[in-house]
Amino acid sequence: MAVVDSLEALRAHYRAPGERSRRKVVDRLDDHCRTYIAHAPFLVIGTSAADGGPGDVSPRGDRPGFVHVVDDRTILIPDRPGNNRLDTLTNILENPEVAVIFMIPGFDETLRLNGRAGLTDDPELLERLAMGGKPALMAIRVRVREAYIHCNRALRRAGLWDEESKPDRGILPGGGRMVHEMAGLDGDPEEADRTYREGTRTLY
Repeated sequence: MAVVDSLEALRAHYRAPGERSRRKVVDRLDDHCRTYIAHAPFLVIGTSAADGGPGDVSPRGDRPGFVHVVDDRTILIPDRPGNNRLDTLTNILENPEVAVIFMIPGFDETLRLNGRAGLTDDPELLERLAMGGKPALMAIRVRVREAYIHCNRALRRAGLWDEESKPDRGILPGGGRMVHEMAGLDGDPEEADRTYREGTRTLY
């Protein structure tokens, strides 16, 4: 298999970026960014460990506006109950560099942020991020260094929001069974799926 191992070899396959692509990155949250975040119910945050270990991407979702914009360069992302592995939070303790992509259902453009993150358990801030009557367990504070709108081609190619693009749910078993079988755990996979469904009913 051919290997591309230099910028020159890589660039040979692509046109030079246009002026709009070169200049679209800003260093703060403008009105468009703020509006996008206020309407976004979903994001994915990327982190990595300090030792160069495997990178991690993790979804975060809630009602639109669940991410709080503190100022033009700072956002707060609430952390809520999950699997308690704490992969994202542990990575941030080791390496504060993060990348975040926001999505709004029906929108093919996404909002991307790059910056440095830290964790806070300040009770007042966690209460401000409360949902379902419960404060956030932790908050990820991101100091934004770069912000930009990502072009719509990827989501358009995927037909991500198109009803006809959705496969039948039956192509895969339930999440509990998949985890049970992938991990090679003992016991009844159907029972594992049942307890998984019960456990994930509690959102807050």
